[in-house]
Amino acid sequence: MAHINENFLSLKQSYLFSEVAKRVSAFSERHPEKKIIRMGIGDVTLPLVDCVIDSMHQAVEDMAKKETFHGYGPEQGYDFLRTAIQEYYQQEMGVSLNLDEIFISDGAKSDVGNITDLFSAENTVLIPDPVYPVYVDTNQMLGTKIVYLQADENNGFCPMPPEQGADLIYLCSPNNPTGAAYTRQQLKEWVDYANRYGAIILFDAAYEAFVSEQGLPRSIFEIEGAKTCAIEFCSLSKTAGFTGTRCGYTVVPKALTAKSEQEKEILLNQLWLRRQTTKFNGVSYIVQRGAAAVFTQQGKRQTRENISYYRENARMIGAALTEKGIPYFGGINSPYIWMKCPNGMDSWEFFDFLLENAAVVGTPGAGFGNNGEGFFRLTAFSDHESTAEAMERMKKIL
Repeated sequence: MAHINENFLSLKQSYLFSEVAKRVSAFSERHPEKKIIRMGIGDVTLPLVDCVIDSMHQAVEDMAKKETFHGYGPEQGYDFLRTAIQEYYQQEMGVSLNLDEIFISDGAKSDVGNITDLFSAENTVLIPDPVYPVYVDTNQMLGTKIVYLQADENNGFCPMPPEQGADLIYLCSPNNPTGAAYTRQQLKEWVDYANRYGAIILFDAAYEAFVSEQGLPRSIFEIEGAKTCAIEFCSLSKTAGFTGTRCGYTVVPKALTAKSEQEKEILLNQLWLRRQTTKFNGVSYIVQRGAAAVFTQQGKRQTRENISYYRENARMIGAALTEKGIPYFGGINSPYIWMKCPNGMDSWEFFDFLLENAAVVGTPGAGFGNNGEGFFRLTAFSDHESTAEAMERMKKIL
């Protein structure tokens, strides 16, 4: 009889957002007359911008003609998209990348999970608490030793390096779920720590386009020394509304190495390429053409207009919480607002209270880790009217 990977048995019975969906569905069945406003899952609501749609339409036409038809594409992505991303890093962040350091994927979530294929289960992994659940779950599937970095109000939800060494480090800035963002100096401390111990930083930059404060880094590679200790994951889901279209990219520097069991230095760029060519067939030509349009001047302008729209939602949420005297974090460099649960309620208690009394859905902080207990995440990914209505409903019951 076949045997399972026993590490899967250590996972929670239900993925956080599956439990949220289950409770919302049950409420909807009991109260079909109520309009539910969803501010829980980080799914965008604005459609793809015009230049992306135009590029995808043209790509569809390409697929209808023999001379421009595309079959299997390169697993690491077409050069036209990788070149666009290369230029984006140089122009927007002053970061120089080689074309073969950029790998196109179907989203940051996939790559953040799949990157564990490269690493031994014997590694010690640092993961912030609270955190995006995929970091924890994929390492539990692998069976690595997890050490949690305590993120709380005292450190602004930006934990710094511990005294002991580690092998892998997960950082997300701007952060999901707390909305906190590391400063340049703070990231330099992490880069120096990683280089000192030979550790690898797995840097989730999915929300880099939401950074609005001057001086905050949008890429780990803006920090000197990062190319010898970091892998960066980014996504077009929140930047350009690709949640249902699926496209992201991962940067694996050619200077980045890790050790084999024989203590030999191995290039991770080559390992990731080998992994992708074996287990991944690439993102479709049509989607990659749409993604390339995001990085044109017109595309950047149009997507920034959408991001500004979501920022206004975040401002409305923050203003409502301030009016009610409820402390919160985020909402400035991030689409997430991390609020304290009122009246001493725990996270799931407040989830149920808000759903039952206001028909508003958020995400319980406890689902992101022990330090998330007593907090609640709201997202700015809605329309102005629904956001305003949700805040009015909340203010009436808080």
